[in-house]
Amino acid sequence: MLMSREKIGQLFMVGFEGTSVTPDLAAFIKEYKPGGVILFSRNLESIEQIVELTNALQACSPHSPLLISIDQEGGRVSRLPKSFTIFPPCEVLGKCNSSELAYAAAATIAKELRAVGINMNMSPVLDVNSNPANPVIGDRAFGSTPGPVCELGLATVGGLQDNRVVACGKHFPGHGDTTVDSHKELPVVEASKERLEQIEFPPFRHATAHGVATLMTAHVLYRALDDQKPATLSPTIITEFLRGELRYDGVVLTDDLEMHAIIDHYGIEEATVRAIQAGCDMPLICKDRNREIAAITAVDSAVADGSISIERLEQSLVRIAGLKRRFLAPYKPVVISDAKLIVGCRSHHVLLRSIHQARERLAKATV
Repeated sequence: MLMSREKIGQLFMVGFEGTSVTPDLAAFIKEYKPGGVILFSRNLESIEQIVELTNALQACSPHSPLLISIDQEGGRVSRLPKSFTIFPPCEVLGKCNSSELAYAAAATIAKELRAVGINMNMSPVLDVNSNPANPVIGDRAFGSTPGPVCELGLATVGGLQDNRVVACGKHFPGHGDTTVDSHKELPVVEASKERLEQIEFPPFRHATAHGVATLMTAHVLYRALDDQKPATLSPTIITEFLRGELRYDGVVLTDDLEMHAIIDHYGIEEATVRAIQAGCDMPLICKDRNREIAAITAVDSAVADGSISIERLEQSLVRIAGLKRRFLAPYKPVVISDAKLIVGCRSHHVLLRSIHQARERLAKATV
């Protein structure tokens, strides 16, 4: 049995340059048929432009609606233009200690994303900010202990998914106890399995048990779990622990395979094949078109030579198709006039003010 290019393409989530669908981008999507795209600030200018962009992207993929994703956590990890309601970082919601506010913020983000045709948010961060020297998590986390991260992380999942935006918990199995940034180099966590079970794992156990639709892996080496491979490429961590012990059957994405934690040690082709062999469903490649094509071609070759089994690929395809049915069907283009009524509307700004006021009250109370 041969696996078609159309099916293999569905495994991939890709980024691109520019703010419109150029003939080159359209040709790429039509030929390689990726399952999703990810948007960054470089792609986004205004409400009108984003609506036109997402509608045009979907028009290139009539065979299967695209997952259109973004990192809109709040605070410093916010990709949307200023006309949108931009919430403070998760740490502020953590200090408010209100699952109702966390849910409301996520629901508001979801409504504004859906209004402009974005159907997936790479949120919530489920990392526990357990290491003060961590250069990449910090205020992106809800807290420095597992309790608030479990509670507010799940509230965020609910706020997104109840409003038909796919939530993505990250970075499994925990990026909070690292001292280097995986964008720049490979972090190594020396903590014992017992400590990981106490601190890092609880938010992921909680979210997977309560319906988070997708997870993103960490490009981190955990000595106690697999002393050879980072989580993204580790069958021990993804297949045995996440799929086996945690019984998670949602879609698992890799973090960007172009990050230096991976690309400095593996070619994009090898990294992509290893990630799928490990049990990941969707390799994420955020920028370089040549790498995206090389990765898709490498999976094609790996299926042809038996390095990746048809059965393994079908497992991922079934998960991705189920995710799309749940959140994207039936697909309808978005409308600029509707989007303008929702994005940055008065009630959303009232909520934003109430979060800041709650934080100020709590700060005064603890002085």
